[in-house]
Amino acid sequence: MKLFLRDEFKRLWQGKDPFCEVQKIKGDIYRNKEGRTTSQVTIAGRSYFLKVHTGIGWNEIFKNIVQFRLPVIGASNEYLAAKKLTDLGVSTLTTAAFGKRGWNPAKQLSFILTDDLNNTISLEDYCAAWQEAPPEYKHRIALVRLLASVSRTMHKAGINHRDYYICHFLLEKNNAAEPDNPRCYLIDLHRAQMRREVPERWAIKDIAGLYFSAMNIGLTKRDCLRFMKIYGDGNLRQLDTEFWKKVNSVALKLYQKDHGKESPCSDWWLTD
Repeated sequence: MKLFLRDEFKRLWQGKDPFCEVQKIKGDIYRNKEGRTTSQVTIAGRSYFLKVHTGIGWNEIFKNIVQFRLPVIGASNEYLAAKKLTDLGVSTLTTAAFGKRGWNPAKQLSFILTDDLNNTISLEDYCAAWQEAPPEYKHRIALVRLLASVSRTMHKAGINHRDYYICHFLLEKNNAAEPDNPRCYLIDLHRAQMRREVPERWAIKDIAGLYFSAMNIGLTKRDCLRFMKIYGDGNLRQLDTEFWKKVNSVALKLYQKDHGKESPCSDWWLTD
C-alpha cells in the first residue's frame, strides 16, 4: 500500500481508512470508463478533482497488450508524473491526496485527489478565435515559447505524455492579461510514461499531437520555427530534419483522420 495525504486530509481522515472515505465522496462525474471515474468534488468547502481507479480486469489488460497499447492500471502514473514535473518547475496538477492498495493490477484500488484549477481556461478554447482575431504578437510568442519549453523540459527528463494536445494545457485567467508571462498547467497525466530517456517514437507522438491540435488556430510558419528552435538546441541550422519530418507526417495524418480533409498547415516546418 502507498499513501500520501496533505495536511488537511491527515486531519480530516485521522483514524479513518482513506480508501473508504474516498469511495464515499460524491460529486459531478466527468468520466466513468475503463475502471476509472473522474469527478469534481467539494470537500470542506473546497473544490477538487478526484480520480478513482477500481481496476480494469485482466480481459481489458490483455486486450490493450494485444493492440500494442500500454494499459492504464491505476493513479500512480499521474501522481508520479505530477510530482516530477513540479520538481522540474513545470506548472501542473497539485496533489492533495493519493493512495494505492492491492497487488493485483486487474483489481487494484487507487485514487488521486488534486486541487481544482478553477480559474483557468484550456488553450483549445482560449485560442479558438485566433484565426479571426489574432492575439497580441508578444502574447502569441510567449505562449509558443512556453509550450516549447515545457515540451523540451518534459522530454529531456524522460517523461512523455501520450495525450499531448493543447486542450490539456490550462491557462490561468488572471495571468492571461499579462502577455509576456502566461502560466499554463499541464494536466491529464494518467497515461504518462517515465524513463531515463524518451524513445524517439514517443517524443514524435507527443509533439505531433500538440501540433495537430493547434492546426486550426491560425498557426504560422514562424510559430512553428520558433517552437522548433526552442525545443531543439536553439539553432535552426542544426535541426534534426528527419525528426521534424516524422513529426510533420504524423500530425498531418492525424488531422486528415480527424477532420476528413487536408491540414491547413501543409509542410510549413520544412519548406521555404
